[in-house]
Amino acid sequence: MNTFCEHHQNSIKFGYRCFDRILLNGLIQPFQQPERVIGFFNAYREGERVTRKRLRDIAEQFQNWVKNRCQKWGAPILEAPEGRRDDFVDRYFRQAKADQVVVILKAREPARIMIAIGQEGHWHLQLAQRWIVQYNFYINDRHWGRMFVRICPYLPFSARVCLNEHHWLANRMREEGIDFRQSSNAFLRCSHPQKLQELADSLTAHDLLRCGQKWLAYLTPFFKQSERSTAGCQHRLFFSQVEYCDNLIFHRRAGLDQLGARLLDANRTIGQPNKITVIFGRKITKLYKGKLQSVIEDIELPNPVIRSHYGNGFIKQYVRDHLLLRTEPATNNVNDYGIRKAVENLPKLRERLESITDNYLNVQQDILETFVDRGQLKALAAPTILPGGKRIPGLKLDHPRQLALMHALVRFAHVAAGNSFRTCEVHSSTAEALGCTLSHYRLSSLRYDLSKLRAKGLVDKIPHSHRYRLLPQGYSICLVFLKLFERICAPLTAGLLRPFRADSNLHNAHRSQLDRLYARVVSSLDKLLQAVGLKAA
Repeated sequence: MNTFCEHHQNSIKFGYRCFDRILLNGLIQPFQQPERVIGFFNAYREGERVTRKRLRDIAEQFQNWVKNRCQKWGAPILEAPEGRRDDFVDRYFRQAKADQVVVILKAREPARIMIAIGQEGHWHLQLAQRWIVQYNFYINDRHWGRMFVRICPYLPFSARVCLNEHHWLANRMREEGIDFRQSSNAFLRCSHPQKLQELADSLTAHDLLRCGQKWLAYLTPFFKQSERSTAGCQHRLFFSQVEYCDNLIFHRRAGLDQLGARLLDANRTIGQPNKITVIFGRKITKLYKGKLQSVIEDIELPNPVIRSHYGNGFIKQYVRDHLLLRTEPATNNVNDYGIRKAVENLPKLRERLESITDNYLNVQQDILETFVDRGQLKALAAPTILPGGKRIPGLKLDHPRQLALMHALVRFAHVAAGNSFRTCEVHSSTAEALGCTLSHYRLSSLRYDLSKLRAKGLVDKIPHSHRYRLLPQGYSICLVFLKLFERICAPLTAGLLRPFRADSNLHNAHRSQLDRLYARVVSSLDKLLQAVGLKAA
């Protein structure tokens, strides 16, 4: 259990983790090579020439097959809407039977298809990207429930399969006789939460393969069963997009609303005012080119989303259905996490996403709750004498360079990345927080400032490397310094020494909650100063 769940366990009714949306790419690997396509036609289709007309005929045969089948299925073929397709197809699933195709949406989308270049008698095959009409089959699978399969009608029949473990779990819980309440892709009530988690953890790669290959074989009638088994003409499945969610269902709506507001406020102010750099457990080098930030989105909506980006993925946190706090890492490229794309790597991917989620929630709890020991704070400010006699200055609450370095270190990046970094990796971030250029704040100055944190045991150097590690205690202490200076000392000092006269005429009801709290602190300080015989500011 992570520290976030431990701290809030009395407010949490139950929790569970599972995959949410799983998007799989389907490829017939032998057909990714033009010479293998020619070999297939030579061996299994009596040496038929693969011409431009033959490729076009294959696509037309598929389209005619779909038109004929849709009448048997009772599934209409419709143009894809401009809005959310999931909402559009809702009504077609209401009376759906098991293993039924309920509706087919066709849309013009990009795909890699086999094309023939040349002229009669001299054809050259190659794969090319083209915009073509593709077919999205929305299906009520017997085991997986609601899903869809997208098929390209042209060779090599590239495909996409979309599954959601919430629908799979709903079917499994019905089989187990577990009482539950489902709201779209979330469970808000469950009579046996422990069993729910066991079922979620029982999902295997075989479950994905069995469902995906069953429908892909059914929806690509071009191949015979004998060809699938002997020529390898079946789709292999690879992760395209994966979402994994941690769901905490709270007892009371009011408690979760307050917690959500605190999380939004903390993420606005720690690290950088509006954006927080986030890394998901992967080393960042100068070759990294992806997005690396945190933002608060949909602020105008009832439930804003904290979204932290890294590479081709992100982790987001938001409140839904008034009682559920969801933390959801997602990626469009599992290679960013050191995981291969084949679905057989599902266990490793689950383990990696669980680790990212735990790290994120641990960091959130560190932000929400920070404790300061008075004696330790005094010791941090005192100089450190090393065994060799070298004297290293202590940590000062108002030292700009030290606070800038702490800004760079407490960004979620280094926590989620195994807490390791090189000085060159935090140099630009520290200079940016300090408000100067790299030429004015040199790497040697950063190393000097870092030595102060090392002397206090907040940062250590990884043996036999040039990398450093921010220790858990170091992370908490950095948060203490930043919170005390940026959110207490600096605002109150500004309010006392250079107040705006117009603020005193502003009605209390028109002030923000934060301003009212600051004003209350100032008033309490004035009363304290009067009680001890000092003049109030």
